[in-house]
This record gives sequence, structure tokens and C-alpha cells, in this order.
Amino acid sequence: MSIEESVEESTARGQLFDVERVLAGLTLEEKASLLSGLDFWTTQPVVRDGAAESAVAVPGVMVTDGPHGLRKQADSPDHLGLGHSVPATCFPTAVTLGSTWDPALVRRVGEALGRETRANDVAVLLGPGINIKRSPLNGRNFEYLSEDPVIAGELGAALVAGVQSQGVGTSLKHFAANNQEADRMRVSADVDERTLREIYLAGFERVVKRAQPWTVMCSYNKINDVYASQNHWLLTEVLRDEWGFEGLVMSDWGAVRDRVAAVAAGLDLEMPASGGRTDAEVVAAVRDGRLDEAVVDVAARRVLHLVARSLPALDAPGAYDVDAHHALAREAAAAGTVLLKNAPVVEASLVELVETSPSLDKLDHRAAEPLLPLASGDGVAVVGELARTPRYQGAGSSQVNPTRLDDALTALRAATGADVPFAAGYTVDGADLGSGTDEAALRAEAVEVARAAGTVLVFLGLPASYESEGFDREHMDLPAGQVALLEAVAAVSQRVVVVLANGSAVSVEPWQHLAPAVVEGWLGGQAGGSGVVDVLLGAVNPAGRLAETLPLRLADNPSYGNFPGELGHVRYGEGVLVGYRWYDARQAGVAYPFGHGLSYTTFAYEGVAAEVLGSAAGADDVPAVRVRVTVTNTGERAGAEVVQVYVGDPAAQVFRPERELKAFAKVELAPGEARELTFDLTARDLSYWHPVLRRWVVEGGEFVVSVGASSRDLRGSATVVVDGDDVRLPLAELSTVAEAIDHPAVGPRIDALVHGGAVADDMLSMIGDMPLAVVADFGLAGLTRADLKQILSDANA
Repeated sequence: MSIEESVEESTARGQLFDVERVLAGLTLEEKASLLSGLDFWTTQPVVRDGAAESAVAVPGVMVTDGPHGLRKQADSPDHLGLGHSVPATCFPTAVTLGSTWDPALVRRVGEALGRETRANDVAVLLGPGINIKRSPLNGRNFEYLSEDPVIAGELGAALVAGVQSQGVGTSLKHFAANNQEADRMRVSADVDERTLREIYLAGFERVVKRAQPWTVMCSYNKINDVYASQNHWLLTEVLRDEWGFEGLVMSDWGAVRDRVAAVAAGLDLEMPASGGRTDAEVVAAVRDGRLDEAVVDVAARRVLHLVARSLPALDAPGAYDVDAHHALAREAAAAGTVLLKNAPVVEASLVELVETSPSLDKLDHRAAEPLLPLASGDGVAVVGELARTPRYQGAGSSQVNPTRLDDALTALRAATGADVPFAAGYTVDGADLGSGTDEAALRAEAVEVARAAGTVLVFLGLPASYESEGFDREHMDLPAGQVALLEAVAAVSQRVVVVLANGSAVSVEPWQHLAPAVVEGWLGGQAGGSGVVDVLLGAVNPAGRLAETLPLRLADNPSYGNFPGELGHVRYGEGVLVGYRWYDARQAGVAYPFGHGLSYTTFAYEGVAAEVLGSAAGADDVPAVRVRVTVTNTGERAGAEVVQVYVGDPAAQVFRPERELKAFAKVELAPGEARELTFDLTARDLSYWHPVLRRWVVEGGEFVVSVGASSRDLRGSATVVVDGDDVRLPLAELSTVAEAIDHPAVGPRIDALVHGGAVADDMLSMIGDMPLAVVADFGLAGLTRADLKQILSDANA
């Protein structure tokens, strides 16, 4: 039986495990035991010996780390065992997958992850992580997709749908506002509700509504002084009541501070095991009346449903094609590689010819060509230990034991058939240099190799000690020794290509002038070496795009000064202006903007247009605006363009970002091929969270829809006028005169009082900001308390 056929049997097989019958037969103690783990990775079983009619059995199921590969313990499940897991495909990390901007590809990766999860008798893969990249210093940024909730939500939903199509579950994490590693188990993320709703919860909402993950994992941190694990507003009111989440909520490992409060808040499963201590706390709380047993029943039922839906896959685990998964990992690595820079290079000999030949006043433009793609391996040299010893995944709980590992140096030699010269240039994380060798000697060797080469590929990046789960980075810089190597190589060669391997944004501005071409390979997984070589040689036309802004310097980042906080609190003072929203609002310079990525071909945009489909009132998912654009491949190579749709609301009563990504599509085009793309924007895409009305609203009026290749490379725009919601606030005694004047029912009456001569000219500017009650108490404008009472009654009728 194929996995696809066995997945179809999932519902029927799950019904053999009758959740309601089992629940009805459990004691309070047994129900409480279901709410915590048996060990680090397994849920609690319940087994009773006895007559058949009274026997009750609940099997335990295994969950294990992801999100870019299975990390199942090969031996004891009672410890973290980061270095002792079964071989599994190490797919590109989320930072790389985010840069693909390709939900279809990401879903295929999810399907492969699901097959491996199922084949290893695991019920739930603990991922994906979709937290927003608030700061480039977050040590776990490699495990997250983007600084934008649309990218995080769309790609997160694709991963979840892919994994769960194989009959196993996912755990969407870390819910919520977990945007740093520093003090992550205690810190309070102090963030206003509008910012939460628009930035930090929006991706989770999209995944829950579109893909229904089997589980959601709460974060360690507090949100406005309430731990996520015991936050009823977050876990029940928002997640379940508003978004319709149907699955189980589990804790991050060790995130529960008060088990009874957590159960009451909607946390169903505490992980890992507590040795029975917190189970006893739940039982005691029910016995003494602090916790209703019906609440325990709800949580236990959710655990039982998780077990029931896991059984079909555990009965028929299947197998997977190791080679096919490695090939997919290579495809994904290449798709997530971003060509940041590919400037034309003028040969020094031609420059000298112009300088010495009076008859030549300029160079033929054909003499200046970009370095990439490489025509062959001839004349190419490789410098940098990371080309030989790849950094391909993050550090911490997501580490995967790969089925194989490609390095770029070997892949380049194999693909070109050339004996490409190599020099290490530096060491990675204190590797043994051997007797008589030091960094200076390695650098000198690399310079000689570069001097003899036509083109030099310099592999740079962050060692694992620079970024990891558990701690944040202190700066954005590459290791000083690597930058010194680049400077030395650039002094003897003008044909330098920098290839980066890093899980978080790095500062490129201090050194990128030394390299005409810069390639961001991120952490490309076990096939990342081959994937980036595919791009360097042009076997794959680069189509990766930045899912996060690369700032000129750390101090430009919007969280600067409010990260990672102090004294147990981190203030999200930048509000909704996260990532490109901040840089674009301030018109600040960046190294590379959100959405940026070059290709070996070129694309033209024509006919950007937008039309209103209907009223946007209600801020729901009904299409409100249709956007059209025609994109043409104007180059000589086939390639893929990522078409990005941004929306701006220039006249809202609240401050809104200059533009926000609302839709995107990746389109493959042959040379000369043109295609019209259509995007339907919903009312929700035009809305904002009203901080007073506490709901999504569309403020009627003009919206600017822009289409382009990045947040700074906009190729066309259109303006539409949309009917929206009534966002007027009820008038009250403390409403200002100006607010009252703007009210359609009573505004003319107030305006006549103020401007009818009852107020001195020198008071007119001041009175607009005064509360109506103060005006009445002062007797200004002839307004009395009785008048005010009647005005408020008329306004709010």
C-alpha cells in the first residue's frame, strides 16, 4: 500500500479508537496524566489490565524536532541528545525557504518531511517556526521565514499542508511574540494589540485558518506580563474562538510555570514529562474546586484526538526515497539562493588600453560583463574554508543528522570537470591548523591562489558559534579574519565573487565594494553546496528574493535600543514599523531592500491596473480589489520573477506604513514570454486593527496599489477608491471639539457655536483640542452641560 492510499484510510482507522468512549472510561488521575509527557518526546500512555469490557488503553505517540528535517533520538528518549539522531534529509533552513517565495516548492518540501516523519514512527514534527524577524540579532532567525507576516503565513501554511498530507502532524511555533533568545524563558514582550494583530499574530492566523496544524506550540515568554502558556486571551479567545483552531496546544519544552493556570487558559499538553508533579497539581485543583473537571476533560479529549489521528500512519509507516529527497533539498537550496549583486567588471587590460590610446575615448559596453554565471571552471579558484567544510544548518534543537552532505568545492569540481584550485584562507570555529600554520599563513596562501586565478570565489559566513538557539548575536559582522581575507584577495584580483553562508542577516556594506558579485546562500541544508554551485554556473537561474531587509548598519534597525530589553521586559517601541515598513516609512537607505534579488535575465512590467470589485466594509476575506500586471522576460535566458503587490493607505486616521506586502507570485517565463497576472485583494488586505474599536476595519477612501520587484523597486501603481467601514468613535464628554465638528450629525451645530463669534479669535486654535466637558464647564462657546447632554444623545442615537 502506498503512503497516499494509507493516508486516505486515516479517518476510518482513527474511528477504531473511540475518543468519547475512552474518555468516559478514564479516572481523573488518568485524564490529568494525559496532559503531560511520558519523557522528552512521548505523550503519556494509559494502560489498564482487566476484563475486556473495562480495559482502557491509550497509546503514547512520539513527537520530535524539525522544522527543516527530522531529529529523532536514536537511543534514549530521556534527554535532548542533539548529536544522536537518526539519519534524515537536512532540507534548507527556514531562512533559505523564506527566500524562495515559492509556496508550491515549500509544500513539496513539507510533503517530503512528512514522509520521513511517518517512516520513522513519529506522529508530530515540531515545526514550522514562523516568528517575525524583529531584529537581525535574534540567534534563531535561521529557523524563521521572514520579517513579514504574509511571507511567513503563506510559506508556513504550505509547509503545514505538505507535512500533514502524509498523515502526520505539525506544531506551529512559537506562539507568540517570541522574537529573541536572550532571557527567552522569562522576558515579557510588551507590545500593543494593534502591533500584535497586524505583525506578530497575523502569520499564525493565516496558517491556522488555511492549514489547521494538528498542534500549536506556545512560546516561553510572557506577553504583556502574562506567560504565553497561561494566557487565556491568546490560547482560547484568539486562537480558538476567533480563528477556529481545532487542534491541540502544547507547551514549548519547559515553558509551563503554573500548570493549573495553563490548563484553564487552554494549554492541553505540557512537555516534557514532569515526573507526575504537575499531574498531581491538576488533580488537587479539581478536588479542591479551583479547576472544573470539565476543563480537564476538554484538554484530555484534545490529546486523545491527537492520538486517534496519529494511529493510521503509525500502523503503516511506509518508506521514502533518500536520493529523491536529496535532489529536492538541492532544488530548494538553489531556489532560496539570492543574487544580491552582479556588477559588470571591466578588465584592467582594457582600462589600460583606453588610457594609452588617444583614439579610444570610451570602452565598448560589451567589454564590461558581470562575473556570473561562470562560463566554466577554467581559471576559477576557490578561497574560504566554508567551501570545503560547509555551514549548512542552524545550531540548537533543530540540528539534523544528514543522510549525506555536499560541499561547494567538491560540487564545483564535479560539475566543471576542472581541478579547481583551493585555499582555506581561515579556520572555522577554532579548527586545528596544524603545526607551523597560523591565520596569516592561510591568508598568504589564499592570496597566491587568487593571484594566479581569473575569477576567485570567496566563501564567507558565520560559524555556528556566532548564531544559535539559546543566545542572540552581539553584532551583524562577519568574523574579522574573513573580512581581512577578502581585503587581501581583492588587492590582487578584481574578479571576486563572495558566496555567503549564514542564518541571519550580516553587514555587507563595509566590504561589498571589494566584490563585484555577492551571492547569499544562507544555510542551504545538506545539498546546499551543490545548490549554490548550480546558481554560480547558471544551471539554475537565481530567483531567490530577500524575505528580510539587509540594513546598512545595525543601528538603523527599528528595534535598535529596544532589543533585547532590560530587567525582564522588552518594549516593542517601533510598533507596526517592523522591517521594510520602518525603512520605507523613513525613506532610509538600506544595503538591500526587502524583496530584492537579481537574475541572469531581465523582466519588464506593463499595464499595472486595479479595479474595485465591491465594498470593503466588514474587513473579511471577500475580494475587494483586483490587480493586474503583465510581466515579460526581456532577456535571453529562461527565469523566474517574483511579482510583489504592495498596498498603501495614505489618508488613514492612524499612522500606517508607507506600503505593505499583500500578495505575491513566482512566475517562470521563457525568453520573450509575457504573462498577465491577476491578484485579488480582500477587504482584510486593506484593513488595519482599530486600537479603540478593537476590530479589523477598512477606512474608506483612496488606496495606492503598487507592483514591483522589491519594496523599493516598484514598476507601476494604481489608485483605487474603496467604500469602507464606519470608523467614527461614539462621542463622549471627553471627545474633543475637533472630533465633534467632524461628526456628521452634530458637527454643524458645534462648528456654529465655535466659529459663530462666541469664542475669541485667539482661542480658536486651542479649543479644537479641548474635551467637550471642559468647554461646557468653562462656559466657552455658550455650551452648557444640558446642551452637551443633548448633543451626545443626538450624536449617538
